[in-house]
Amino acid sequence: MSQNEVRPAPHDAADVMSQFPPPTPSWASLPRRSRGLSLRTLIILRWLAIVGQTATLIVLDTMFHFPLPRWQCLLVILASVIVNLLAMGRLQRVDSRLPDGRQTAIHLGFDILQLSALLAFTGGLANPFCLLLVAPVTVAAASLPGRQALALGLMVLISTTALFFWSMPLPWQHGTDIALPVLYRFGIGLALTTGVVFTAAYAWRVAADAEKLELALATTQDVLQREQRLAALGGLAAAAAHELGTPLATIQVVAKELLRASPSDGPIAEDARLMLQQAERCREILKRLSQRPEDGDPLYTEIGLKALLNEVVDPHLGFDLHITVAVRTPAGMEEPHVKRLAEVVHGLSALVENAADFAASRVRVQATADRDWITIEVLDDGPGFAPDILPRLGEPYVTSRPHGKSRQALAAQLAAAAAAARPARRGKTAPPPPPEPDIIPSQGGMGLGFFIARTLLERTGGKVLVGPGDGAPGPNRGARVTVRWDRRALEPAS
Repeated sequence: MSQNEVRPAPHDAADVMSQFPPPTPSWASLPRRSRGLSLRTLIILRWLAIVGQTATLIVLDTMFHFPLPRWQCLLVILASVIVNLLAMGRLQRVDSRLPDGRQTAIHLGFDILQLSALLAFTGGLANPFCLLLVAPVTVAAASLPGRQALALGLMVLISTTALFFWSMPLPWQHGTDIALPVLYRFGIGLALTTGVVFTAAYAWRVAADAEKLELALATTQDVLQREQRLAALGGLAAAAAHELGTPLATIQVVAKELLRASPSDGPIAEDARLMLQQAERCREILKRLSQRPEDGDPLYTEIGLKALLNEVVDPHLGFDLHITVAVRTPAGMEEPHVKRLAEVVHGLSALVENAADFAASRVRVQATADRDWITIEVLDDGPGFAPDILPRLGEPYVTSRPHGKSRQALAAQLAAAAAAARPARRGKTAPPPPPEPDIIPSQGGMGLGFFIARTLLERTGGKVLVGPGDGAPGPNRGARVTVRWDRRALEPAS
């Protein structure tokens, strides 16, 4: 155990559980994709489709003189116009302006049916514009939950099958009869089906990666904002001390007046003297609160490198682990002083916590400083990084965290809390609850801990590298995480 051992106070079970992130959302109900598209976006896309379809009919009829089924095609386009006008009427309602997954699925389904009907009157799978059936499914894969996107994909496949078996002849120039072989139309249908499946899969994968990154960055921003709020507490205390000074001075004036107007040995004089004594004590407390050490005080804004590492390590002590801190510098060089950045403190704390969860008995935090660089290494004697995790380490939602020490301690505390809350049987006294273990709530579990740490550290100019520890090859070879900064990025400006 380190000599700087600090045992954190036991937490309430509900408080401990509140610090754990929620479970990873399933692929079928990811938050961003479940919102769908706004009604205004759907209306704009449909107007573009209506304009394109109408322009195509006009060009084919007036310039190429193709024998088109005009009225049938115009009725199909008119149906799309009516649906869009009704949608524009709904747009006046406030609740219809927000993205809605169910609404998006219905509108995309109508677009698939409308385009399929238009293709059925103009050649079916022989019409080269059948490729447009890929578009609604791609939009659905990028913006809707899995079940709705899959339903729209099946609708396109059913439409493709129907167009293969029935459609009107492909319009062509007068006197020319085009009869495409069945095998060719089958190939077009197969290509269309393949395009729908693979394009939708690509769109789904890209949207899923973008969403995970968005959620992880939002979590990182929340962590940084929490650190900034904690740093702002000193300013809040100073403001409160300033505001409370005036009423406290008034209380002292009134107490002095009472003391003058009352007999020196009377109860009122005694109370007045007590009020003056306590008021003076309050003034001393407010004076200390108003002195903000972070405002231009180098003792607060600057910190020794070893003191910074001790501050990072202290919250993670308390388990049966030996955690050591060391700083190495060239001969004759003093230990550097660095800026106390919230990003560095939280990022290194996450790395130390991750090492403590995997370590067997020992964690080392060592820093090396020379004239140009500051390097901090976090090493443990655990199993090291798994080969399948190492290439993807640093991406959000990548984890192999075991049910480690912090999780075991948490389970023990929750069991103790449940036993204490269970009512005793009548006539019997409840057994005393077992002693509560010390807990360091984990920040991981979702594969965000290392991502957040890497994002925060790289914001300060650091470069994060991972690799095997310095143990012999085997089950306890360990892991090494190295963070390297240009010395000018961490040192305070002189």
